[in-house]
Amino acid sequence: MKIEIRGVERLSFRERQVVTLKEMGYSTSRIAKQLSLSASTINTLFSRARSKGYEVVIVIPGHNLSLFGIDDHGEEEGEEQSNATG
Repeated sequence: MKIEIRGVERLSFRERQVVTLKEMGYSTSRIAKQLSLSASTINTLFSRARSKGYEVVIVIPGHNLSLFGIDDHGEEEGEEQSNATG
């Protein structure tokens, strides 16, 4: 699994840290302790980041979910190759 934050270029370094940890499910108090900041500062940074607009996308490859078997994947590749040549 991979987390992608779209719009991250609009966020400060601290906002990026807070957003990443918040989106991973960490509590405000845990983030405050980790970053050596007050809980109030964490809330302010998170609020500021949200107002700037960002989007969190979780990327989960299909094979990690056991959605595609070896045969299915092979057929897809074969179909793509025959479509490209035909």
